[in-house]
Amino acid sequence: MEDKIALHGFNNLTKSLSFNIYDICYTQRATEREEFLAYTNEMCSAQKLETILSDVCDIIGAHVLSVSTQDYEPMGASATFLIAEEPVSQPVTLKRPEQTKPKSNNPFLVAHLDKSHLAAHTYPEGSSKTGISTFRVDIDIATCGHISPLKALNYLLRAFDSDVVSVDYRVRGFTRDVRGRKHFIDHKIYSIQEYIASEILQRYQTVDINVYQENLFHTKMLLKDVKLTDYLFGMKDENWSEAERQRVTTLLHQEMTEIFYGKNIFHA
Repeated sequence: MEDKIALHGFNNLTKSLSFNIYDICYTQRATEREEFLAYTNEMCSAQKLETILSDVCDIIGAHVLSVSTQDYEPMGASATFLIAEEPVSQPVTLKRPEQTKPKSNNPFLVAHLDKSHLAAHTYPEGSSKTGISTFRVDIDIATCGHISPLKALNYLLRAFDSDVVSVDYRVRGFTRDVRGRKHFIDHKIYSIQEYIASEILQRYQTVDINVYQENLFHTKMLLKDVKLTDYLFGMKDENWSEAERQRVTTLLHQEMTEIFYGKNIFHA
């Protein structure tokens, strides 16, 4: 929020930052796919998701009021944060309800702010036909007032270090200044890429789709350097022929490309 704007009341603009983050790997056998799902489930347990959202709250300047988390069996996790824009005197309370049977295999996390919210959901998925397994994390940060979700952008990109990323930023609503004039955005922005660290941008191919008159900003990111050994889950490629290495590398490239463009380009 720019200090030059003297507001009539509270800043009613809602600033929403949404991520679709994808990690890809190759799992040759069913047992490896199961191990991959177990690994991703552990990497996004309730405790670890809680840590990530706690860090986001610190970065954007929100204050945690209470936290509730839950791990599910056989897979899945959830957590809920209640936070305020201003400091609070009451200590944080941690609530961990008894484990219950999951309604799905998708770990998820939701964090409620006093006037906004944070949410994270995970979606593991694998193909027995191609051997490609995909792990997706959806993150939404919606804030009001002086808190800016863009402050957490680089932290989240580094935390997940993913192969394909789709980011949306939108400013909604309006707020009034002391003269009664409406403000539909309170900061200058031309692209989400302005807020991404240069060392991160250098690793990705990027595309922007921006609708300035609607305060809509979209950036897609595709990892440039794909090293096969980084994508083999529970296996090594020492005994593979060059043709097999090329086949799997091509499958990985095709999966990432289709996710990046949102189209079935190589697979019917």
